[in-house]
Amino acid sequence: MSYRYGDPEEARHDSGWLGGSPTVQTLVAFLAVFAVQSVVGVVSRGLAIGLFALGPSVSAKPWTLLVSVYAHAGVGHLVSNAVVLVLVGLAVERVTTTVRFHLFFASVGMLAGLAQVAVTGVFGRGSMVLGASGAVFGLLGYLLAGNPVTDAVLGRLPLGGRARVALLLVLAGAVTLFTASPGVALVAHFTGFALGAAAGRARLLRA
Repeated sequence: MSYRYGDPEEARHDSGWLGGSPTVQTLVAFLAVFAVQSVVGVVSRGLAIGLFALGPSVSAKPWTLLVSVYAHAGVGHLVSNAVVLVLVGLAVERVTTTVRFHLFFASVGMLAGLAQVAVTGVFGRGSMVLGASGAVFGLLGYLLAGNPVTDAVLGRLPLGGRARVALLLVLAGAVTLFTASPGVALVAHFTGFALGAAAGRARLLRA
């Protein structure tokens, strides 16, 4: 079954092009949250992280579940996530609505953050996490798993449903390891990509 990624002219008309782009709106949210972080950071660097980072005691700071998805540890962290967001977000938004895009981004980001906190808590002291990388990896997973090229490749492989799921999980692991470096929330990356890939195969965002 073919999967069309939308007509560019139609997408421009529906979204008002960049002005109504959920990708651009998300970038604005990044900048707004980072601006608040910077102001708080003038008072205390630790407070700028503590008020925005998701930690083991989620119930103590419930707002961090959502805010942590849009907060960043520094300019470099913000820029790296913003660049990837633009590359994949503008493509994904063409097949969905603004509301679905934002709900998907926030939901995947929160679940990825929770997975990072939960897994690190099992293997030791729970870590704190912030940043949009889990959500961005969700968009990347959706883009890679839900496009016509992937459909064609998987359609030619003699694999059953479970084998295809396993293949996508292996791909998620490979992408996660590719981004491995000190301080990177690998569990969040893996979770985000895996959720995005599953959503892509299910065409969850298709308008």
